[in-house]
Amino acid sequence: MTTYEDLPPYLLGFPGPQRDQLVAAVLSGAKTATTGLLPEYEAEGEPLPAPGDRGVLVDSQERALAVVEVTDVRVLRLADVDLRHALDEGEGYASVAEWRASHEAFWHSGPVREGLGDPEYTVGDDTLVVAERFRVVERLA
Repeated sequence: MTTYEDLPPYLLGFPGPQRDQLVAAVLSGAKTATTGLLPEYEAEGEPLPAPGDRGVLVDSQERALAVVEVTDVRVLRLADVDLRHALDEGEGYASVAEWRASHEAFWHSGPVREGLGDPEYTVGDDTLVVAERFRVVERLA
């Protein structure tokens, strides 16, 4: 068994139903990709993920459920996200347009805008995003 106590949490979405749905998709194998805003990493002073990085996937109750490992990271324009990435997010998107609409709604939400320090923040084609791929390396629960 991997020692995971020293690994950072691998957080998806906001705590509550959204996070729990995303975690369930990871654990089922449906979700193998996620996307974040580059400006969020910059605003939080967080380094970008890198292949080989590991974290502990946690649910809304902060239960450690799995160790995940980043397998690929690309920084690209929002307009350049492809269908394979959208499908691999495992949230049932049938098209890039559907994926984008859902992500724009999330990125334009109050909590995201608050985190960025900009209540009017909006994304566009040239917004840089962090397209991340990962795999579950160990189930903990």
